[in-house]
Amino acid sequence: MTVIEAPTRYNQRRKAKVAFWITLAVIAVLGGTVASHYLHPIVGALLAAAAGALLGGVVFGLIIAWPVLRIIWHWLPEILLALGFVYGWTWLMLATPLWLALALAGLACIAASFGRVRSWVAAPVWCLIVRHRLRVCFAAFIATNRSGTLPLILLARPTPAGERVWIWLRPGLSIRDLEQDGQVEKLAVACWAHAVRVTPASGKRAALIRVDVTRREPLANTVVSPLPDFVPADMPANAPTSPAVPPFGVNLREVPDPRAARTSNTNNTGDPQRRRSRNPVASADDAPSGFDPRDYA
Repeated sequence: MTVIEAPTRYNQRRKAKVAFWITLAVIAVLGGTVASHYLHPIVGALLAAAAGALLGGVVFGLIIAWPVLRIIWHWLPEILLALGFVYGWTWLMLATPLWLALALAGLACIAASFGRVRSWVAAPVWCLIVRHRLRVCFAAFIATNRSGTLPLILLARPTPAGERVWIWLRPGLSIRDLEQDGQVEKLAVACWAHAVRVTPASGKRAALIRVDVTRREPLANTVVSPLPDFVPADMPANAPTSPAVPPFGVNLREVPDPRAARTSNTNNTGDPQRRRSRNPVASADDAPSGFDPRDYA
């Protein structure tokens, strides 16, 4: 199974060579200039060249190993969870007696039987799943740049409606690539979600975008009002209530009618100024058949 494709290896090797020689030249010149003030110029130049070769080798190794480091970054939460589970369980078995370890495992099983606890555990699990599903989407049907570099998926956190993921786009990509016709629907299908919304995450950096994955509608649930709790329990059902209070406000009958605007700039005072006519408000019965303005109120 090929972990890193041949074009990617070739590009990384070429970048690593260029970075090595640039680092070597810069460190050798700067280091030799500084070392010549304290040592012999030849000794300083040799030491600067050795330091430049050492740092250039480190940069060369990092660039060569970057595709592997990206894979480790993609699976870093799972790797940390696996290590924590294995070594945590081993430490628990060594630090506690067997009956206490079994009791803790039983308590964990009992806690897992509650729906709220399962939702708390499932929320970060869905965040991990969404990160991998988005990476598959970028590799499958979203356009990449010329070198084939995929966007860097940063962090993901749960939300009341689903998950929110931050993504850093590489040069050659833009948010338009995700907003094309059908792309958002494909993202929703790949993430096993109801809908996906893509928005910019920063007002200064166009490369940082935010993907909101919607799995459920939190506003569709029934909201219980706390007002009935404030009603006394001994209040009779036929208790008298206060009469309705008429509304307060400005008496519109006392407001004079506005004057109509003049149609010309002539100062002809002989023409009487016409008052603005008031059109009666059309009622719902006067509306054409099949149209009810109350539906749009």
